[in-house]
Amino acid sequence: MAQQYKHILVPIDGSQEAELAFKKAVAVAKRNGDDTELRLLHVVDTRAFQNISSFDSSMVEQVTETAKKTLDEYVDFAKKQGLTNVSYTIEYGAPKTIIARDVPQKMHADLIMIGATGLNAVERILIGSVTEFVTRTAICDVLVVRTDLDNQPIPVKNGRKKTHHRK
Repeated sequence: MAQQYKHILVPIDGSQEAELAFKKAVAVAKRNGDDTELRLLHVVDTRAFQNISSFDSSMVEQVTETAKKTLDEYVDFAKKQGLTNVSYTIEYGAPKTIIARDVPQKMHADLIMIGATGLNAVERILIGSVTEFVTRTAICDVLVVRTDLDNQPIPVKNGRKKTHHRK
């Protein structure tokens, strides 16, 4: 009997890798049947605001509104692909533990599908990779998405993943 994942969590941070993880998660959820739950998660890292002297709650509200717009678009996309059990959660705090433990425990996740990284190399060295932490400590299976929708490696240019820029 093939493994079927029924509660899939996808962390969304606005990166290309997270978007690919989401699109692949939609395909997995479709294959696993109508009762599969697809939950998107965005974590507002409140630690990023702690060092800002002019911090006020409007900054967090602005970040939250931007996340809601993106997540609403993702939910609409998933529903157009035929999924019915798709939702999102926005949490506040340290992304690593929220993604690896807190939300998976609350939703009884059996799979986390996460982008390889949403950070550049310097940021990974300084603050550590969320993906790396999740793969080591998650309470359920983790699938790290490293390829595009055709299962081809994401193009690399000058040692960095190629991103698309608008002109």
